[in-house]
Amino acid sequence: MADSPKAPSCPPVLGLFQKRIEGDDALLRLAKLRFEEAGLGAEFYAETTAELAHLLDFRPETPLPSVAHLPRWIDLFDRSHRQLIGEFAEASKDRIMGLVIHDQGRAGSQMDDYTSFLRGIDARLQETGGPFLFVEYAHGLDPEVFCRLFEKMRDLGRISCCVDVGHLAIRLVRDVFGRTHPGLDIFSVRPETPELPDLIDDLQAAVQAARPLALPVIARLCRIGKRMHLHLHDGHPLSTASPFGVSDHLGFSARIPLPFSYQGRNWLDPIFGPAGLAEIIRLSLHLLGSARLTFSLEVHPEGGRLPLGEESSLFRHWTDRTNAERMNHWLRLLQEYGRLVQKMCTEGVSLETA
Repeated sequence: MADSPKAPSCPPVLGLFQKRIEGDDALLRLAKLRFEEAGLGAEFYAETTAELAHLLDFRPETPLPSVAHLPRWIDLFDRSHRQLIGEFAEASKDRIMGLVIHDQGRAGSQMDDYTSFLRGIDARLQETGGPFLFVEYAHGLDPEVFCRLFEKMRDLGRISCCVDVGHLAIRLVRDVFGRTHPGLDIFSVRPETPELPDLIDDLQAAVQAARPLALPVIARLCRIGKRMHLHLHDGHPLSTASPFGVSDHLGFSARIPLPFSYQGRNWLDPIFGPAGLAEIIRLSLHLLGSARLTFSLEVHPEGGRLPLGEESSLFRHWTDRTNAERMNHWLRLLQEYGRLVQKMCTEGVSLETA
């Protein structure tokens, strides 16, 4: 009897590893424990090399790689910032797989300079055996420009891209809506906007168009054939769920509340949802395979609370454990999405071409 097809292996799945909720290092000890329970690797956010060194002390004891997201203000056009990347690389050598930085809005208009800076960083990383540097789609560049940037740098051994699927979708939603409503930014429309009932059909049409538009961009970047890092989170222009005032970094099962009924519901689905997440996983696995991919869950806290159970002992010195329970709720959310991604990779995702 013929062997049954072997299920595809799952790329490393990481999660956002930082406090994001006020408290002491007991929160990081709780995060370490919850990440180990779920088999998640860590994506650390650090402003300084000292902060990264401190966070690495709490690195989950799993066989998965770690990534460090560097300060969002790093600008490759600033020589001192390029030097700082080298300092992070040297300080974390042999302890992390990759560094992540944001792209810059000037990258498109000054592409030759931008790629030259990255070539210099690549040479230094290859010489020292440093980690990969992943440049994240973060500032809403024209996706065509972002793709051309990395196609132009396909020969660089230590430089690749980080595809933030939420940021990409947000840009595409804005573009589609702008074609039907020139001069009106979709993200200026809020649930309390009086004109929302008149705009909701076009707004939702833009949301629904973003998912099929994002997949070819992801595919094009995968076809470069290099190691790639994907930030996984959802979003919606009407979302007010994030305490940080952004319209993304939502979970894939989030519900965006509406102040009125629309198509029989008083809530909306996010851009991708679980089905869109499955499409992203299917496509990237098909084109790159698990050895050249890492997934990282960038889902932010949603404000709930979850009792600590046996882990209450970590917080004996706390008189008010509200924030500990908020952290625990967020970590449970990351666990659930991590397991969903792992399951989609190994069980439920067909590898037919999307």
